[in-house]
Amino acid sequence: MKIKLGVVFGGKSVEHEISIISALQAIQSLDKEKYDVTPIYVTKNNEFYVGARIGDIEAYRSNIGTLLKESQRVLLVNDGKNVKLLRYPAKAFGKAIVGEIDVALPVVHGTNVEDGTLQGFFKMLNLPYVGCDVLSSALGMDKYAMKAVLKDNGIPVLDCRTFTAAQYDADNDKVIAAVEGAFGYPVIVKPVNLGSSIGISKADDRDKLIAALDTAFCYAQKVLVEPAVQNLKEINCAVLGDCDEAMASECEEPVNADEILSFEDKYIGNGKGGAKKTGGSKGMATLSRKIPAEITPEQKQTIQAYAVKAFQALGCNGVSRIDFMMDKSTGKIWLNEINTIPGSLSFYLWEPIGVSYPELLDRMISLALKRERESENITYAFDSNVLQGVSLGGGSKGAKGSKA
Repeated sequence: MKIKLGVVFGGKSVEHEISIISALQAIQSLDKEKYDVTPIYVTKNNEFYVGARIGDIEAYRSNIGTLLKESQRVLLVNDGKNVKLLRYPAKAFGKAIVGEIDVALPVVHGTNVEDGTLQGFFKMLNLPYVGCDVLSSALGMDKYAMKAVLKDNGIPVLDCRTFTAAQYDADNDKVIAAVEGAFGYPVIVKPVNLGSSIGISKADDRDKLIAALDTAFCYAQKVLVEPAVQNLKEINCAVLGDCDEAMASECEEPVNADEILSFEDKYIGNGKGGAKKTGGSKGMATLSRKIPAEITPEQKQTIQAYAVKAFQALGCNGVSRIDFMMDKSTGKIWLNEINTIPGSLSFYLWEPIGVSYPELLDRMISLALKRERESENITYAFDSNVLQGVSLGGGSKGAKGSKA
């Protein structure tokens, strides 16, 4: 019997469009002999839609408004066995249930979806889902929290400072002085909880720092500032597995004109340079990259070991991509960030070591089902008679009288 798989994408995120690309790539590669696939599009207002053209990239290129008019909005409801897709608004006549799913495959990027929000929704529905759980998703999205966990586990990360929008509005000179006192220049300024290089800037002096902070605060209420790595080389490595067992992929080296890989470099392309790539089909095709990365065997081994250690320290599941920074002059390596649902699910990093995209998706789904089986062995209820002695009437103060 086929697994009824809902591929969920979109959502209220500045990386909404990138999610559409990643999800439709995955849908094309899923084994249709194993999975009955339902594409589920989440609008920027967090409305869920299904329909004949929801999985068609051409429908998104033309007019999403038209696509939604010819599609069906649904609500996800748990019926005890799986999750039903209920027509909304309901009609007096016709079927109320328009589909059902056994497992969710979220292919979403960014705040409000990748950060544990969507995963928590699935957990409330008792719906098995692929990838990181609520906590690891949240840690992976919050760059400061991630650094704290990794540092505690002996994984090298750059020192940093964080500032809120309220602090900056109250006294921007104080924030600027704190940055200059801690690091000097140059520094990197980034929203604490966004990906795809959105809102990230490099500042070489005070004027550029002010501009960088203004930009970052457009996208988040909290920003992170860290020293810029000189003679920068970026290396990325993906990890597949869970807390019990995990393996590292081939390493890649993004090739970009600027020191910071921009959103345009990653997804749009600027006509500079060609893709230097070995292996199979392309991921985000406009990004020039070297696969394998031009690093020594010892450096590769170190990066892969750090990647697996970070993946498991954060409690990740499925596939994540871990991005590293290296100082070319000293060879020193720092972990930069983790992408718990990376663009294209980083399938292009697995092909060079013999793992095809369909096989990668199979393994991710198997890991989700394994986690679900293990969770069924955990007790989530505790029988007690505590409610029998509680009375909220007569002006009583809550359950004060029931305290031991």
